[in-house]
Amino acid sequence: MRIVVGFLRSPEGRAALQRAVEEARLRDAELLVVHSFRGGPRENEAEIVAYREEFERLEQQLASEGVRYRLREYVRGNAPDEDLLQVAKDEDADLIVIGLRRRSPVGKLVLGSNAQDILLQADCPVLAVKASEPAEA
Repeated sequence: MRIVVGFLRSPEGRAALQRAVEEARLRDAELLVVHSFRGGPRENEAEIVAYREEFERLEQQLASEGVRYRLREYVRGNAPDEDLLQVAKDEDADLIVIGLRRRSPVGKLVLGSNAQDILLQADCPVLAVKASEPAEA
């Protein structure tokens, strides 16, 4: 079994990754973690370095926890949802895990282009998770 998850440094991305790791353990599955950069002049070099450092820490964490995994990093001009869907298709994934943002009533009319595209176009089941609510002071 293969589980695909995108790598994002947002609370939603972290929630999706955590749940994907839990699912991989539960199902004795291989975890495919996909990180996608569009590339080009819009990319901030400091942001790229921060992502890569966190991606390396993730690899160390997964190795130490004994989770079977592969990390994929793409810089080919695609939107993140395109890369995630392509990896899921190429690898014959059994499950995709995505994070969803909490939305205002108006924002609920449109789920969000990446999440919506994945939900509508995926050839396999999609598990959508939300990040926990921030603690109030």
